[in-house]
Amino acid sequence: MPANKKRVFVAGHRGMVGSAIVRQLSERNDVVLITCCRSELDLTNQQAVNDFFASEQIDEVYLAAAKVGGIHANNTYPAEFIFENLVMECNIINAAHQNNVQHLLFLGSSCIYPKLAAQPMTESALLTGTLEATNEPYAVAKIAGIKLCESYNRQYGRDYRSVMPTNLYGMNDNFHPDNSHVIPALMRRFHEAKLRDDKEVVVWGTGAPMREFLYVDDMAAASVHVMELDTEAYKSNTQVMLSHINVGTGVDCTIREMAETMAKVVGFTGDVVFDSTKPDGTPRKLMDVSRLAELGWRYQVDLEQGLTHTYQWFLANQESFRA
Repeated sequence: MPANKKRVFVAGHRGMVGSAIVRQLSERNDVVLITCCRSELDLTNQQAVNDFFASEQIDEVYLAAAKVGGIHANNTYPAEFIFENLVMECNIINAAHQNNVQHLLFLGSSCIYPKLAAQPMTESALLTGTLEATNEPYAVAKIAGIKLCESYNRQYGRDYRSVMPTNLYGMNDNFHPDNSHVIPALMRRFHEAKLRDDKEVVVWGTGAPMREFLYVDDMAAASVHVMELDTEAYKSNTQVMLSHINVGTGVDCTIREMAETMAKVVGFTGDVVFDSTKPDGTPRKLMDVSRLAELGWRYQVDLEQGLTHTYQWFLANQESFRA
């Protein structure tokens, strides 16, 4: 193996974001990809993770492994969301440090910011207000991951970076009818309604909340871009390395507008009805992505394009969703 090839571990390589990062890195000739299935490595098992790192001679880590879900899943399984995410983060980040891995990228979430944060949300909004109640346990776990990276950087001089993506969607998303995020849940609902020739599809909430959506392949490209930034470029003007950076489009739309675009892409011609008795969640979530733009990255895929790509993938893989 050429000496200049990096050994890169992608944790969570079968998930939506992890698989997109694998697609990005697999096109490179300077990378040896290291992946491990859950049946081979339980990331919640500290000893197993330590042994894995000790044996693999890893140079870089993309920490994309996480337990994720939408409002319903976060409301139903709060203990699992905080526990499993905390344990995986602690195990991987500490094992990386113990085995002298200098470069790590932790993937967080825009839900780390306060429910009523000023819009668009800047990196400095972290820990300035109360979190959205429906996903607070998950958000607390992600904040802890950011602070783990920050702490290892401060104490040990590591270069552990964090990216905070906006709402993601795309290939390999979770299309479970109850436990998925809004785009995959609605895509499946509209598709099945079209097959049944239903007259309407019901969407949770009023349709008024504003959301920003990023296609997952754009997120993967941004992750690689941030990982490979020169260290000095990634520092703030106070010369303290910022532990996280926002990733998004900087453009948002209402849930109603997204649902109408979804209906168009799927080909559902019935009515879209909003159930205002269901929770809306945060009124608006828009990321300030100016810092990432200054560092040379901007999204490429708009919402309708991304939904079209995702629906094509959904159609090709729908048998696995039924199973």
